[in-house]
Amino acid sequence: MNKCLLAAVLLMPLPLLAGDLSGWWRPLSEINAGNTAWVMTSAVLVLLMTVPGLALFYGGMVRKKNVLGTMMHSFVVAALVSVLWMIVGYSLAFTPGNAFIGGLDRFMLVGMGLDKTREMTTIVNGSGTVPESVFMFFQMTFAIISTAIVTGAFAERLKFSALLVFSGLWVTLVYAPVCHWVWGGGFMADAHTPVLDFAGGTVVHINAGIAGLVAALVIGKRLGYGKDVMAPHNMVLTLTGAAMLWVGWFGFNAGSAGAADASAGMAMAVTQVAAASAALTWMLCEKLAGHKPSALGMASGAVSGLVGITPAAGFVGPQAALLIGILTAVAAYFAAVFLKRRFGYDDSLDAFGIHGFGGIVGSILTGLLFSNAIFGGESTVGSQLLAQVKDVAITVVYSVIMTYLILKIAALVCRGLRIDHDAEREGMDVSIHGERIE
Repeated sequence: MNKCLLAAVLLMPLPLLAGDLSGWWRPLSEINAGNTAWVMTSAVLVLLMTVPGLALFYGGMVRKKNVLGTMMHSFVVAALVSVLWMIVGYSLAFTPGNAFIGGLDRFMLVGMGLDKTREMTTIVNGSGTVPESVFMFFQMTFAIISTAIVTGAFAERLKFSALLVFSGLWVTLVYAPVCHWVWGGGFMADAHTPVLDFAGGTVVHINAGIAGLVAALVIGKRLGYGKDVMAPHNMVLTLTGAAMLWVGWFGFNAGSAGAADASAGMAMAVTQVAAASAALTWMLCEKLAGHKPSALGMASGAVSGLVGITPAAGFVGPQAALLIGILTAVAAYFAAVFLKRRFGYDDSLDAFGIHGFGGIVGSILTGLLFSNAIFGGESTVGSQLLAQVKDVAITVVYSVIMTYLILKIAALVCRGLRIDHDAEREGMDVSIHGERIE
């Protein structure tokens, strides 16, 4: 166990490439206090989404014997990714390198000081500057929640040491490159028709959801899956976590405007519309399927709507947001209920069903429903839809291949990925952490 924990720290890859400092930072100018305050607030809201939001959301859905272990996943990911982002992740994602990956100009954040600002460059809004430290921290919170989302797919059965090795490698080798492609000046941003991903439909949700599916398939099903009752042990925790995710998502989406302006205001409005319509739609799906409206369904529906609107938040109006919420909820319900049952994979907490499948639908709908009048672009539906589908496909393929390889490395380093059968029956709380809930 100790060797595996040591390996989790030592296996931090440092790609041998460097970029050119010129042009990617600007000397300190007049910082906009309002924009800086909004991005700082948004960063805290996004961090709240993981700890305690996602920790509670996931923790309530597992069996009682695994609640502490599941919540620990979110907490330890927040700590590990923060350190790795500071050491190398931010540099690989946002400094000059090439079309695929950034350089090492900000390795260990060397050179980042009070005399540097960073322009919040999105397709929508490049105006307004914030200190680079604020930009770095805002993006750190995205890396944290992306990695934490993956853990929902293999809840209740992964070794803690394997979690550390997998998470460290995944955020460095999968998340950081995809982030660079879309937001850091990579090939998806520099294309003739750039992918529209306002706040992370591709970078966060598709990337993490697909990784979760691969992990669930490689690690295998929980003992007794399909036979034993594996009902959520505490829906109060899950609803509380879902509420924190809902509120925190305004930092996720509206904060991605990079300024306290009209773009942020529209992103905030459409986020609420999509979440609300999706929550109601999921309950309707339950009713049509012959079930009672459930708290789990309400929470899952709201989150699916938030996932669907994420790539589109700065590109659509309220009418399109209403449709995105409805369609994403239907798609996520289909994936979480019927698709999982049909193919028999054990995506424990529907990381793929809600984030992966919902993210794909949301990204494609962004290409169909975007408004040039809102984000000031000149895209046509045909060209933009093609760009969305192409870049979704590239992200899916890359995440599948790299996640599979990383899992194999983690299995080799930690002598397997799963806890043994006796430990799984006893539960992670006692067998891994030596604690239990009475």
